[in-house]
Amino acid sequence: MVTGCSYEVIGDDNRMRKKLIVANWKMNMLRSEAKDYTISLVERLENLPLKVEVVLVPAYTLLDVVYGVIKDTNIQLGAQNVSWQVSGAFTGEISPYMLTDVGCRWAIIGHSERRRILGETDDMVRKKIKSSLDAGLIPIVCVGETLEEREKGKAIEIIREQIETSLRDIKLDDPANLVIAYEPVWAIGTGENPKPNEVEYFYEVIQKIIGTIFGEIASQMRILYGGSVTKEFYITPPDIDGALVGGASLDADSFTKMVQLAGG
Repeated sequence: MVTGCSYEVIGDDNRMRKKLIVANWKMNMLRSEAKDYTISLVERLENLPLKVEVVLVPAYTLLDVVYGVIKDTNIQLGAQNVSWQVSGAFTGEISPYMLTDVGCRWAIIGHSERRRILGETDDMVRKKIKSSLDAGLIPIVCVGETLEEREKGKAIEIIREQIETSLRDIKLDDPANLVIAYEPVWAIGTGENPKPNEVEYFYEVIQKIIGTIFGEIASQMRILYGGSVTKEFYITPPDIDGALVGGASLDADSFTKMVQLAGG
């Protein structure tokens, strides 16, 4: 329980949108493994529920392999990171136009591992969001509190700062063009999860924050949950718009079951 917070629903807009289930493979799989997995997943999801969108997010070296399998299906491709630079002398970076060129439609931005391990800041996240939108990529923007921040009762303050700084001066005409993923850092890889009413509470908090930035269209933006998502703890209070799935997405059977659950 976060100090200073009472977990209750603070709004209800009866939102009806497609669920979005995103598989973040992180730094896993070689090319042959990725191809075999993707072929298996396509077969399993041959009758993909119309109410669900599925995005596979492999490592850069696997993007072309995965896209070659899914390009004629309803499964979409995303990247785990993106540069805010378009081109130039930036060794090791990948521009958003390089990603769209290889078939990507989505990009994860500001994942907690990049913030924690590589020092990525909210300002860097903001520049990556703008660059991605300009190139036609849909950003999946990650926000969330650490265990220390949670225990000190600072979770909402941290999330508000992350969102307001990351989205400062970002223009958005279509609510489908940007997604927020709430990933409580303390839950990632630990097997621990917030209670469903906690998830729903933070969903409502995030919705109110983005509402002050984007106005009415914010009520139609999708908000995902990401933090030790497994088929046993499948994300949702029903209002949550989907999941950013990490390690559990590496098992095609488990991931298929999540997609099927999302489709009702």
